[in-house]
Order: sequence, then C-alpha cells, then structure tokens
Amino acid sequence: MAKVLPLRGESRQPDGPPPDPPLFGTIAIAGVGLIGGSIALAVKRRWPGAVVIAVDDKAATDAALRMGAADVAGETLLLSAEADLVVLAAPVLQNLRLIAELPEYLQRPAIVTDVGSTKRTMARAAASLPDHLRFVGGHPFAGAARGGVQQARADLFDGHAWMLALAEDDASDTAAKVEAFVTGLGAVPRRMDADVHDRLAAAVSHLPQLAATVLMDVVGTQAGEEGLAIAGRGLLDTTRLASSASAMWADVVATNEEHIAAALDGLIAALTELRGSLGRDRQVLERMFASANTWRAALERGQSGEPV
Repeated sequence: MAKVLPLRGESRQPDGPPPDPPLFGTIAIAGVGLIGGSIALAVKRRWPGAVVIAVDDKAATDAALRMGAADVAGETLLLSAEADLVVLAAPVLQNLRLIAELPEYLQRPAIVTDVGSTKRTMARAAASLPDHLRFVGGHPFAGAARGGVQQARADLFDGHAWMLALAEDDASDTAAKVEAFVTGLGAVPRRMDADVHDRLAAAVSHLPQLAATVLMDVVGTQAGEEGLAIAGRGLLDTTRLASSASAMWADVVATNEEHIAAALDGLIAALTELRGSLGRDRQVLERMFASANTWRAALERGQSGEPV
C-alpha cells in the first residue's frame, strides 16, 4: 500500500524569493537507488513544490520518505497514474520491463525518460509507447562507487554532463522541457545519438569500470590481505570503481555487448603489446606513457570546463 505524507512542498519556505513553479507538478521515479534518490533530492532542492512519487521496494521507499526525497511512496507503477513526468531509474533490464508496463497505468499525457547507461535497447522499446507518452532517453554521467538511496545527494549531478537522446534540430516542447528539467537538477544537458552514446559510454564509463574490477581482482588474488595492507594511495585511487555492485553492470554489459567488446579488445591489444615489449623495447612503454599523459591532460581540461 502506498504511504502518503503531508506534501513537503506545501510547508513554509525560508525567507527570500519564492521558488520557481515546478516544470512538472507530479514526478514519479521508478527506482530510488543512488541515481533515482539523487534526482528526487535535486527536485526537492530546485522545485520544493513538486510532488515526488517513489516507486521501489519497501526498504528503498521508506528510506526515501525518511530523507525527505519523496512525498508519496509504494511498490507499484499504479502510483504513476497522475504523473506529468516518469523517470525510469531502475537497472537497464528492469527499465525495459517497466516501460512495457507503463501504458497500463499511465493513460494521460506525460513525458517519460530514463537514466540507464545504455540507450539503444531502451530507444527500441520506447518506440512502441502510445502517442500520449512522449519518451526522451537520458543518461547522467555522474555516480558514486557505492549505490543505494542512502548514498543519494541533491548535488550529485551538479556540473556533470547529462546525455539526452535528442536530435540536434529537435525544437519540440518535450525536448525543451526535458532539457530544462535536467538543467534544473544542476546537470549540463548534451544531445547525442543513441548509438554514438553507447559507443562512447563503452570507452569512458563501461571499460574503466570493468578494468578497475578486473585489476582489483588480480591484485587482490596475487597480493592477498598482507600485500594490500602495504599498498599506497595509488592503488586505492585506481580501483575506486571496484566497490561497485555487479547487478547493474550485468545489465549494462548485456545491452551494450558490441561496443564493450570492442573497447575490451583495444585494452587487451595494448596490454598484449606491452607484455611483449617487456625487457625488449622500452620505446613501447615510453610511447604509452606519453600518450596516457596527453589524454589525461585532455580529460582534466574537459572536467574543468576548459577547451579541449
């Protein structure tokens, strides 16, 4: 059964200019883990008058209510029936199931978006939505090593890119509202083709996660707890992503196999070349370090907002 609390948006706001009216009066978020919970908190920060509906299991929704991230919470999509915006923030394969079920519960005009790390499969699934449900795929390039609504933060997206699967020339009201919503959460919206997104995400997000995971597995197996006890900060920094849970990443791999395989092939080829050069050709090592230094500098410029 849904839990209904007094709407926090109706409480007296601190002194100062009144907040802007919400872009969407009622927002349903299906999946209130790290990303979904952070969206809810960012909505409350920016538009305290918006009603946020959290849809997830009881433990997650109870936490969202306690944190002030949601006004209404429950375990069924039926709660989304009056939503103006539905955000699918569950793991990718679960989002695919949810989007197929959504028309049964949401029979009034609304916008639907998602936050999954892969976009092509969701775009294909969204193509079968009825006309009254307008879909825009999305992916915030923000996160944390550990998931769960307890890790959610209102500022998680501040200054980070948020990819939207929109054509550059899409001047529709739907596109404008979703971009304004993302901007209101503190993120920087970027339009990108779904296939281009999946290829680039495989390189800048999926490969680093898998590489950090495998690296930590190999290092731990070879060094054991005794060796890890003497490790420096470099190993800790390099393997930060190795704390991630496998459930979400299994869905990512399943829906972006082609591009992830190509990214892994590139890494394997580079490691094989490095392995073959050991003790024979120091120029290979020097070239790789020089290239890595150059690209790392470009990454730092990009993260700081400087021209790349």
